[in-house]
Amino acid sequence: QVELVESGGGLVQPGGSLRLSCATSGATPTTRLMAWFRQAPGREREFVACIRRDRATSYADSVKGRFTISRDNAKNTIYLQMDTLKPEDTASYYCAADNGRSIWSSRYTASTYYYWGQGIQVTVSS
Repeated sequence: QVELVESGGGLVQPGGSLRLSCATSGATPTTRLMAWFRQAPGREREFVACIRRDRATSYADSVKGRFTISRDNAKNTIYLQMDTLKPEDTASYYCAADNGRSIWSSRYTASTYYYWGQGIQVTVSS
C-alpha cells in the first residue's frame, strides 16, 4: 500500500513563505510524475505544479514565479516552496503521484495521478 504524506502547512501572513513536503511510504512506486493540487472551499481541485523524474517542471499561471517545486528521487519526496503568499492561496494542498505510465501532456489533469495524499491546510491571513 502506497501512502503519500504531506507536511509543512499552517497559517502564514500575506507575503510570507511556507514549504510543503510530500513523502512516499509503503511500497515505493517508480513514479514518473508527481504534483501538487489544491482545493479551496466551494471550489474544484486545481493543478498547482508538477515535476517529472528528470526534474522537468510545470506551474499554474497563478503561482508561476512565486512557487517552486522540487524532488528528491532517492527519497521519493517532493517539495513545494511557496513564497509571496496571497490570501487566495488559502486551500487544502494535495500531493499526487502517477503510476509510472503517465504522459507529459496530461500533467494538468487530476485523473492522471494514481496516488493521493490526505491533504494539508495552508491559510494565508493577517
